[in-house]
Amino acid sequence: MNTDTDELKLRVRKLNAQATQAKMDLHDLSEDLPTGWEKIPEVSRRCHDAHAALMAARQALAAATD
Repeated sequence: MNTDTDELKLRVRKLNAQATQAKMDLHDLSEDLPTGWEKIPEVSRRCHDAHAALMAARQALAAATD
């Protein structure tokens, strides 16, 4: 295994943790509705961006290990 693959795996783990936190933030916001409703666009955008970055990193890792 090379350093690039190791770095990609580390990045995927880091992004996975960030995406999981974003998912929980979105869940917590939904549980508190209607309180905090004005935060919906901000929190959902953060969640979307975190998951998009994670999926891109997973694809890059898959391509590197093929």
